[in-house]
Amino acid sequence: MSLVGKKAPSFCAPAVIDGNQIIEDFSLEQYVSKKEVIFFFYPKDFTFVCPTEIIAFQSKLKAFEERNVAVVGISTDTEETHLAWLSTPKNKGGIEGVTYPLVADTAKTIAANYGVLGGEWHYNEDGSIAFDGLPIAYRGTFLVDKEGIVRHETINDLPLGRNIDEMIRLIDALHHVEAHGEVCPANWQEGKEAMAATREGIAHYLSNN
Repeated sequence: MSLVGKKAPSFCAPAVIDGNQIIEDFSLEQYVSKKEVIFFFYPKDFTFVCPTEIIAFQSKLKAFEERNVAVVGISTDTEETHLAWLSTPKNKGGIEGVTYPLVADTAKTIAANYGVLGGEWHYNEDGSIAFDGLPIAYRGTFLVDKEGIVRHETINDLPLGRNIDEMIRLIDALHHVEAHGEVCPANWQEGKEAMAATREGIAHYLSNN
């Protein structure tokens, strides 16, 4: 079930912040009433597509910060594995230089609550707990507003990397809607014409585009 329009599931978990410090009680609650958050799940540390996304978010971090948006990553790896990966140079497969938080979801409960875990638990014929699928997260991306409400989500299969620029476009669209009370049509970009959410507004937009 989609989380759009609902409160982002809360959690408190270990994380690595600033690329070098483990804390035990990271939560998205710290951003409520202060910042929007791009909260993204990735499958595993020390893999292939994942570092390209994580480094791409870092390369665009200034653009997010200019928009008062926090970026937070998360996988089902441990905080120690996150720290080891963050300490490994890029030319050796690491993500050294990444400064935004990476959360450790070792219990897999956060991924399950956000609907991105690649499988599910069940009881087998012997009455034992078993898991079907992959016990890692899909590439889920959530835009959480300042009230803690999910305004956008996408979930990609494991081999499909994200478009980071699209996250920035969505943030710009959200800010435009909040500032001007207009709606943003298909392929809208910052600086382009939006439209009033009326029949007249739609007719005016379509006749000029």
